[in-house]
Amino acid sequence: MFTLKLVRCCGTALRTFTSTASRSHENPLGLPFRPPSAPQIPRRGGPIQKRRIEHVKKVIVVASGKGGVGKSTIAVNLAFSLAMLSHRPRVGILDLDIFGPSIPTLMGLQHSDDPRLTSAGALIPIINHGVPTMSMGYLVPRPLPDSTEFEGAIVWRGLMVQKAVQQLLFDVDWRDAGGSYPGLDVLIIDMPPGTGDVPLTLGQLVVVDGAVIVSTPQDVALTDVRRGISMFKKISIPITGLILNQASFLCPSCNTAHQLFGTSANASRLGIPLLAQLPLVGGVSWGGDHGIPYVLEGKHGGAKDGSAGEMWRDAMNEAASKIWGLVHS
Repeated sequence: MFTLKLVRCCGTALRTFTSTASRSHENPLGLPFRPPSAPQIPRRGGPIQKRRIEHVKKVIVVASGKGGVGKSTIAVNLAFSLAMLSHRPRVGILDLDIFGPSIPTLMGLQHSDDPRLTSAGALIPIINHGVPTMSMGYLVPRPLPDSTEFEGAIVWRGLMVQKAVQQLLFDVDWRDAGGSYPGLDVLIIDMPPGTGDVPLTLGQLVVVDGAVIVSTPQDVALTDVRRGISMFKKISIPITGLILNQASFLCPSCNTAHQLFGTSANASRLGIPLLAQLPLVGGVSWGGDHGIPYVLEGKHGGAKDGSAGEMWRDAMNEAASKIWGLVHS
C-alpha cells in the first residue's frame, strides 16, 4: 500500500511516497487525483486513439519473449550509449516490468529515496549517472540496505496491472524537477518478458517508434522471441532489430570466439535486422550488480575483460547509432 507525505526541499513542500497506503483498481499507484491523462480504452470495442507520452519525442521498447536473456541489462546500456552519441540526446528509462523490476538495481538506485511528486501530482523520475528513471521498484516497500528481509511483492490481477502501466506511462513528468527543460529526446522502455497485459496495454495506448528485440542464440530462447515479434506486429509496433546477447565467448588466451549457445544463423531466421552480437563478458554482470552500466567504463575501465570487453562496448555503441538512425528515418 502507498500513501503520500510532504517533505521539504529547497523551502518548497513536495509530496512523496511512503510505503503504507490505500490504492484502488482505478489508482493502483495511489497517486493524487489528476484529470485523465491516458487514452481511454473503449468499453465496446471501438478504436483506441494512440498518443505520444508527454515531454517525450521518441519511444523505443526493449523486449524479449523470454526472461533471463539480459534484456534489462541491454536496455540500460543502450540508454547510455544513446545518451553518449555526439549530439548528446536526453534519454530516460522506464521500467514496465511490474512484477520483477530490475532497473533500480542496474542503476544503483535500489536504496534511493521515494519518488517525489510535482504540484500536479505526477511522479518525478529518479536520476543516477545523469539519466532519469522510473520503475515500480521505487514504489513498493523496500527493506533497509543491511536488512535480511525480502522486498515487497506485487500480487495483482490484470486490471490492476493495466492501470498501473497507464499511470507509469502517462503520470510521470520527464522534464527536470523544475520543469525547465522540454523533456526527453528518447525514452527507453524496459518491457517484461512474455506477451501479456503490459505489452498489450502499451501497444494499445502509446505511439511506439521502434522495438529492439533481445535474445540469446539458442533455439529455446528464439522460439519465444518469435512469439514476441508476432505480438508486436499484431499491435502495429515497428521492429527495429535484434540484439543477440551472449553470442560468443572470446577466449582470453587465444582470442578465439566460441559460440556456446548456438550461431547467429539461428537468429537470421527471424527475418529482422541484426543490430549487434554481444560476447559473454564478466564485467557486464558485475556492473549490473553494482549499478554501473558497462558502457560507462570506457576502453580502460574494463581492462580485465580484455578485447571481449572492448568488443562489447563497441558493438553496443554501434547498435545505438543504428537505432537512432532507424527511429528518426
